[in-house]
Amino acid sequence: MIAQRSRTIAGPFTCSTLLSGAVHLHILGICGTFMGGIAAIARQAGHRVTGCDVAVYPPMSEQLAALGIELIEGFGADQMALAPDLWVVGNVVTRGNPLMEAILDSGGRYVSGPQWLAESYLQNKWVLAVAGTHGKTTTSSMLAWILERAGRRPGFLIGGLPADFGVSAKATDSELFVIEADEYDTAFFDKRSKFVHYHPRTAILNNLEFDHADIFDDLAAIERQFHHLVRTVPRSGKLVMNGRDAALKRVLTMGCWTSMEVFGSPEGWDAGEPDANGGFEVAWQGRGIGRLRLELSGAHSRHNALAAIAAARHAGVEPAASLVALAAFGGVKRRMELKGTEGGVAVYDDFAHHPTAIRTTLDGFRQREKGGRILAVFDPRSNTMKKGILKEALPASFAAADRVYIHAAGLEWDASALFAPLGPRASCEASVEALVAAIAAEAKPGDRVLVMSNGGFGGIHGKLLAALAKE
Repeated sequence: MIAQRSRTIAGPFTCSTLLSGAVHLHILGICGTFMGGIAAIARQAGHRVTGCDVAVYPPMSEQLAALGIELIEGFGADQMALAPDLWVVGNVVTRGNPLMEAILDSGGRYVSGPQWLAESYLQNKWVLAVAGTHGKTTTSSMLAWILERAGRRPGFLIGGLPADFGVSAKATDSELFVIEADEYDTAFFDKRSKFVHYHPRTAILNNLEFDHADIFDDLAAIERQFHHLVRTVPRSGKLVMNGRDAALKRVLTMGCWTSMEVFGSPEGWDAGEPDANGGFEVAWQGRGIGRLRLELSGAHSRHNALAAIAAARHAGVEPAASLVALAAFGGVKRRMELKGTEGGVAVYDDFAHHPTAIRTTLDGFRQREKGGRILAVFDPRSNTMKKGILKEALPASFAAADRVYIHAAGLEWDASALFAPLGPRASCEASVEALVAAIAAEAKPGDRVLVMSNGGFGGIHGKLLAALAKE
């Protein structure tokens, strides 16, 4: 039964005011990776779930439909007729959204996705949160996979699609829950970072750089949010931190009340240099634990693995078992994912969209694929990139690429001028079609095309493979 409640009091909602049992949730912005994960967990937990978004399309629409979740295109105020027990609001929703305005006018109860998750599902869970500018999705997937192989059956919510699970979110009866802990804001009515809601017992701090220029003024503002996360980790918990990251060290100078292990440093968890086959030694405080070979390459992947091993040990999984699990780790969709090969040219997809991520991705790709040219294709579509906040670092981040192709549409800066120092190595095009034509004309058998974007990039992968087939 649903608790009786007044419809006359509007405002953010405390989930505990509903009695236990199934309720009807309507999720605004349901097709985003995070909110889609919220929907999946709510449905698996026994609630009735419906939702709406402006972009209802595969694969998320198919995943949600498979769970029996009704999807509505758009944010029309006519959805008020659904009369759910609770409106769950994604951070894509702003004031002026017609459905949100109707909810506010009606005095309907609403809550953010992170708050709903924290108060309705994460209570009494051992939360393992993975935070950082880069590597959150891969590290979260590694950690969940280690726990799964150890028989712990963790629940999880990850901002990508781990190949080993085939879903981005899962509710289980395990006490363990792995979550990709995003520093982006929670909702239009809650400008704190999402991760302050999760109250982890184990927290990984992977790295910290300036990003999300649309909501943060500078790096110091992000550091303050990370310290809010640190403040929520109990004394009995564990911080697993990148020992080489200066910004994270500054975060801890604001106060730390939890025991800590570092990775990427001889003082804690460290990785040796890879051999010719990509295998490397894993050590704890200078003592060898064992060797590991990952399908993923590059120093950043080794650091992600170290962080996952350390966090899993805190949850009771021995490092030797973690090494066995990671050796069979299948990776994550959109992380150096092969989309197809035509005419001897392989086309890969990657989520990299920050200069540091671009550089480390290309360096790792070069280590893994030692022969042939790398043709890097970049779509600067994030708000930070469109504004040109980090643009000066972009040209150098492509050092490992033989050719560079930039999608130059919708930018507040001149891409051609910025990349001019690269000379004929770089090409800037205003449309996806022009990019496809330029790449197809240049590509030769044995080349690898690495497409980097945090969006769909206009379906460029399929268009490029089709063009290569014609060539």
